[in-house]
Amino acid sequence: MEAASAHEKGSTVMTPRALVVLEAPAAVCCAPVASERLTPQEATATAHLFKALADPHRVRIVNLLASAPDGICICDLVEPLDLTQPTVSFHMKKLLDAGLLRREQRGKWAYYSLDRAVLARVGDVLRLDGRLEGKDPR
Repeated sequence: MEAASAHEKGSTVMTPRALVVLEAPAAVCCAPVASERLTPQEATATAHLFKALADPHRVRIVNLLASAPDGICICDLVEPLDLTQPTVSFHMKKLLDAGLLRREQRGKWAYYSLDRAVLARVGDVLRLDGRLEGKDPR
């Protein structure tokens, strides 16, 4: 009864959830979705990867980085994305944590670029033959 009355008063009851800790960035440890059988860990890693790419702003960031010959500073992404610097930083961190980006410190500025080897691996995740590029099926 107490929980119901607390809920009626506008309080929120929080249910604890287990924190998922990946040993490697999602983009590095994903298995192809057409593998014979994904382990729970592989499915979680793949979901984290897709979650990182499941935002239109992040897709646009990947697009801008893909067409850039050199790394891009966050300050150079603010105008084309029409977002504030803190918002761009938030999205860049999500992509970085997923293992999709490289970060290079140049003086006081950080420059970001796509990790093209990882992006090739991301393409492997979606291969329907269950194979990694140049490797036998699992």
